Amino acid sequence: MLEPSAPAHPRLEIVEIAGASADERFAHDVRVGLSAPAKAVPSKYFYDELGSALFDAITHVPEYYLTVAETEILREWGWEIVRMLHGPIEFLELGSGSSVKTQLLIDEALRVQPALRYSPIDISSQALRTAATGLVERHAGLEVRAVAGDYFTVLASKALRFERPVLAMLMGSNLGNYAPDEASALVALVGSVLRRGDGLLLGVDLKKDRAVLERAYDDPIGVTAAFDKNLLARINRELDADFDPRTFDHVVHYDEQRGCVESFLRSRYAQRVRIAAIGLEVDFAPGETIHTESSYKFDTGKIEMLADDAGLHVAKMWTDRAQRFAVYLLTP
Repeated sequence: MLEPSAPAHPRLEIVEIAGASADERFAHDVRVGLSAPAKAVPSKYFYDELGSALFDAITHVPEYYLTVAETEILREWGWEIVRMLHGPIEFLELGSGSSVKTQLLIDEALRVQPALRYSPIDISSQALRTAATGLVERHAGLEVRAVAGDYFTVLASKALRFERPVLAMLMGSNLGNYAPDEASALVALVGSVLRRGDGLLLGVDLKKDRAVLERAYDDPIGVTAAFDKNLLARINRELDADFDPRTFDHVVHYDEQRGCVESFLRSRYAQRVRIAAIGLEVDFAPGETIHTESSYKFDTGKIEMLADDAGLHVAKMWTDRAQRFAVYLLTP
């Protein structure tokens, strides 16, 4: 069921997909993840208000090249990207799109057409409202119809509606946070809503040297470690838990065979943590870990396989000058 919320701006509409609240989903996923034999909490829960601020700080850490590289591509090639489809076009983005990167493409689109509809999807309606309000206030020709919900639910709900060719976007190496079968299912689901003349823009991190990748996710200043440990602090704040983040170490490992950087929080010693809001006690053995993130890396062969499985093909690829990051356009 669709539930439109009160507009914050005459050119902004936020539609919520009815279902479990964000708080209920968080509590459920923490319970399930920390009760499993191999403990894990989904990486999407990094991004509360403090976590988002910490991630913004990470993008300025020299070792974390991903944002700089993707922004370089969009600054240099954004003009071509928005002209690859026969315009005028509209945007669909999996993610709230509050970053400079999305604004670069909005600016380019509004150079070649007087108005643009932008439809971001994000699990948090508040994140959507904050990001979208800033965008419509900044861009006079922009109309935003945002949908709050997880990507799979929104794409399957038929809540999206388009009047023009659509450039869908999954940027920021977001695809890499999904296991291979989930990533394939997500690309296929996006492909199922695209029509002839539409396109999907994918931003992905490319496979490279282990040392470069591990430094990107475990910088010497410790910003990525603080970002990871904030997940425990969020459980404390929202679920009345008693985690002591100081008793966990941020650990990163690149699995070359799987092409994946794995992040964990490792308990320094045996301890018991109580999570009062869900009535759960969690025991940790010395060295036991909580898996917090997988970040898969790609090459063109892998992207071509994902595209082919979704009934799409690679129309164009752009890379930064150092060839660390790539943006692919997939079309039906």
